Amino acid sequence: MGFLDELRAVVPVLPASAAGDRSGVAGDGLPLAIARPDTVDGVRAVLRLASAHGVPVVPRGAGTGLAGGAVAGRGELVLDVSGLDRIVEIDPVDALAVVEPGVRTAELDRAAQAFGLRYAPDPASAETSTIGGNIATNAGGMRCVKYGVTREAVLGLDVVLADGRLIRTGRRTVKGVAGLDLTSLFVGSEGTLGVVVGATLRLRPLPGRTLTAAAAFDSVAAAARACAELTRQRREPSVLELLDGATLEVVDRAQGTDLAARGGALVIAQADGPAAEEEITAIAKVLAEEATWSEWSDDAESAERLLFARRMALPSIERFGRALIEDICVPRSRLAEAFAGVSRIAATHGVRIYSFAHAGDGNLHPIVGYETLDAAVRRAGDDLFALALDLGGTVTGEHGVGLLKRDWLAREAGPEVLSVQAAVKAALDPQGILNPGKAF
Repeated sequence: MGFLDELRAVVPVLPASAAGDRSGVAGDGLPLAIARPDTVDGVRAVLRLASAHGVPVVPRGAGTGLAGGAVAGRGELVLDVSGLDRIVEIDPVDALAVVEPGVRTAELDRAAQAFGLRYAPDPASAETSTIGGNIATNAGGMRCVKYGVTREAVLGLDVVLADGRLIRTGRRTVKGVAGLDLTSLFVGSEGTLGVVVGATLRLRPLPGRTLTAAAAFDSVAAAARACAELTRQRREPSVLELLDGATLEVVDRAQGTDLAARGGALVIAQADGPAAEEEITAIAKVLAEEATWSEWSDDAESAERLLFARRMALPSIERFGRALIEDICVPRSRLAEAFAGVSRIAATHGVRIYSFAHAGDGNLHPIVGYETLDAAVRRAGDDLFALALDLGGTVTGEHGVGLLKRDWLAREAGPEVLSVQAAVKAALDPQGILNPGKAF
């Protein structure tokens, strides 16, 4: 009996079709098949068989990743864990949730709201992305500036190792320092060290009030200065987003708005919780100092209107062609330099780059628009990564390394750090069958 026959005896197996993600990267051929277990024991059985036969395994959730982390190629098995999709428990006293990896991010957030709680991480793909995928890439989102990325929300994990062993890391308590922090090790490991089959997650109180302010500026430099001033004054927004002029123009084209007429850049901020009014008043005052236009709201409908440009930025770009969605992060003090560098790169290579940022944590998304993924587009992408490193930043703030950024990770981390990471990988996956070729 061959590998696939043995596999069909223990879990549902589908013909290969899901082989990529939103990065646009393609594998070197169709994978062997898709295994779709709906229990933890099913995942363990798949990995035991794959280990015994030496078959590479690519874990997969919803396929919303942007770095090629879920891309599978010839001879590889796709392990689709989206069928493990139960919210097992929400504990309102300890403010935590226990979930399986296939639970949709927004679904968990809505379920928590029934208890006056929220799941704070909010990637743009929240309606479709899964908790398992968020954990694999350490996903971020607009609320990261106050609540942190996925890692800050993960208390413990259930992980199946390459040989089928099931381990449990972390805890249900707020504090705990017993042993090495294996939970943080698995968060952001992109399925290269183990397959997450369960997670214990921290929930936050649902803020009683959320207020929104927006301001337009003559230039990105002025907008970035205003964002830096908020940090200097120790303001604590729950959202702080910056959109450049190219992004405003494409949103106007796609949505019929007139955002670009207000200025060459737009900043959107939110404050939440008991001190929201005091905080948003202080934030709005700072933004208004150099603004060409400003407004703030205290109701949900107006807030949604002010956030509209940010929510529609990527859909508007993609309406007029394909998009290479990049992700770099720089020190907040160098945000203006980063935007200026992006503009130079666009001019140098003759490509369209639309940039928006989670300005509160220095995380930029320069989006290269293109019709054909040609050499100029690729060179522009490389120059964006080089810019991040030159400014003391990193080549990825929240999307992960995947296939797209392996070479740049080597430049950022250096050979000594990479050798330590490879040693950890070898200890947990000695055959190298888990998501081979990704991240490292």
